[in-house]
Amino acid sequence: MNTNDGFRELGREECLRLLEGAPIGRVVHTRHALPAVLPVNFCLDVDSAVLMRTSADSELAAAVDGVVIAFEADEVDATAHSGWSVVVTGRATVVTDPAEHGRLARTGPRSWVASPGEVFIRIEPELVTGRQLVAGLAAY
Repeated sequence: MNTNDGFRELGREECLRLLEGAPIGRVVHTRHALPAVLPVNFCLDVDSAVLMRTSADSELAAAVDGVVIAFEADEVDATAHSGWSVVVTGRATVVTDPAEHGRLARTGPRSWVASPGEVFIRIEPELVTGRQLVAGLAAY
């Protein structure tokens, strides 16, 4: 990355700290051999895995189980020309262990639209990258 382009690379720990405060992110996966992006609410688990909650029979649960996907969250202040973006890439799995599902039902993300038979999707943070737009440096 060009050091004069107004962006600063973020380290893994800083990326994860920023994700903890973000209410919404986007899941990037493949749908019918094309890119698909879905906004979701989420949280981080104690091991920094990204957790989402959805209906067991949702297209999302079927599309991402066992597949490497990306997850992105950001925060932008258009007035101040500042913000950040973090991308987590890793294998997604539907949580099937009953004890783990029970724990996540208590501590995991809450659905904004509850449905019967909800499942949790876990994205292992194999690659965590991010960058921050530094105010004033990118002004033209």
